[in-house]
Amino acid sequence: MAPAARTLCSGARALSVLLGLLGLAACAARNPYTADSTPLPPAPAASSERALDPAAYPAAPLDFSAYRSWRWQALPAGSGVISPEQVQEMVAGALDQHGLRPAPAQQKADVEVSVGVRNERRIRQVYDDYGGYYGRGPYDRAYGAWGSVPLVRSYEEEVLVVQIELFDPALGSRVWSNRAEARVSDDRGERADALRRAIAQALEDYPPR
Repeated sequence: MAPAARTLCSGARALSVLLGLLGLAACAARNPYTADSTPLPPAPAASSERALDPAAYPAAPLDFSAYRSWRWQALPAGSGVISPEQVQEMVAGALDQHGLRPAPAQQKADVEVSVGVRNERRIRQVYDDYGGYYGRGPYDRAYGAWGSVPLVRSYEEEVLVVQIELFDPALGSRVWSNRAEARVSDDRGERADALRRAIAQALEDYPPR
């Protein structure tokens, strides 16, 4: 090939390369977008803890049928003319009727029992309405010009209060509690009957249904 022709070809290739570079530069200048990235915020520190928090789920209901044996958490005391031995004997008999047996010696009990017995006084009110011929008011009580005014009598009575609590030593917490009361008099025999009634009433709802 003649030198002139080679020079012409070289010039053409150089011109093509130059035009290509100019085209790329023009495209880059016309691009309105710029590369930019924002880092993702870090995850909350407590998010993983919340996901595994057992307190977020309700506790499973207790299976009271698994409680078969019991022992005293502390020996109960008496109250007035009622001796501690009477309280212990009556509570043990009532627990037996509800499927709880005393734990054998040297063996762990399923539940521990705490019993409190105390005397309290209550103020009661009684309405005595002898009626009248005229002027009867609401609730059929007589008052006004032609009726009688209801008489309110207040009197004080003594009641025996029994509180029974069951504790699960494996859980380290109380699992059941109830209380009941019965009216008592000065008669020793009637006080023992009142204690028996209050214990039976307190355990009426055990096991929970």
